[in-house]
Amino acid sequence: MKVKIRNSKAKKAKKTGFRTRQKTAGGRKVNKRQRARHDSF
Repeated sequence: MKVKIRNSKAKKAKKTGFRTRQKTAGGRKVNKRQRARHDSF
């Protein structure tokens, strides 16, 4: 039987995408900072 628990590495990978970040105010701030530093992603 497979236990349906993702390991934290998989969880982190799921949470660090551009679209995922855009969904929260804090994430949008991060994306804005990234854009300012590197022009784009």
